[in-house]
Amino acid sequence: MSKIIAVANQKGGVGKTTTSVNLSASLSAMKRKVLIVDMDPQGNATTGMGVDKTRIEYSLSEALLGQAAIEDVLQPIPDSNIEMLPGGQDMTVAEISLMDMDEREYRLRYVLETIRDRYDYIIIDCPPSLNMLTVNALVAADGVMIPMQCEYYALEGLSALMSSIEQIRETSNPDLQITGLLRTMYDPRNNLARDVSGQLAEYFEDKLYNTSIPRNIRLAEAPSHGLPVLSYDKHSRGALAYLAMAAEMIRKDTSRVAELT
Repeated sequence: MSKIIAVANQKGGVGKTTTSVNLSASLSAMKRKVLIVDMDPQGNATTGMGVDKTRIEYSLSEALLGQAAIEDVLQPIPDSNIEMLPGGQDMTVAEISLMDMDEREYRLRYVLETIRDRYDYIIIDCPPSLNMLTVNALVAADGVMIPMQCEYYALEGLSALMSSIEQIRETSNPDLQITGLLRTMYDPRNNLARDVSGQLAEYFEDKLYNTSIPRNIRLAEAPSHGLPVLSYDKHSRGALAYLAMAAEMIRKDTSRVAELT
């Protein structure tokens, strides 16, 4: 059974897309079959995986609105174990159209249910806001991964996200869990970063991943080449960090399965 993870945080610029793209690539490198779902109207995960938004016939928007079969939307990523449901500006149209549809918050869940058994992991890149697209992602997901910078304003935004997750649990998806918090652009030499990291560890305990993602120029450069950092520079600190993150995630998931059996 695959695990569906929504990468979410309503604060922009915290590394959601970077995490979605590079975690997917790292899981693929570890022989896991991955689907990456681009729910963000900016479509950055789509271009970051090398998919040309101007050349695709259908996007996730058409699948959500029942205007295209899921098989026609799926895009295989060459030389990987990854497939993609691409997004783009028409996701804004989808968001508006969803408001008038029955069971509007369940549309992504229904789309993914038909194909989820093909994959080990489904990674959903969410928009930087708590809109209907993000609600769809949270309703479809088994868990939420929260990338965040260790700074004061990040803590403020986190409380609002936690409230939204709890509301989704109460109304639409009682099984939704917080998979973990991932520290991004982390510099342990920074006093504030260390202080905030300590607060996160105290409050969230084992929900805070041991792995952190450093600031790394290769991570910043890779999207302009339409590549995950693992393909752009596999020896960079960013690539090694996301490989470590994927390994930690797989270990935790394996441990949970063992506890249940």
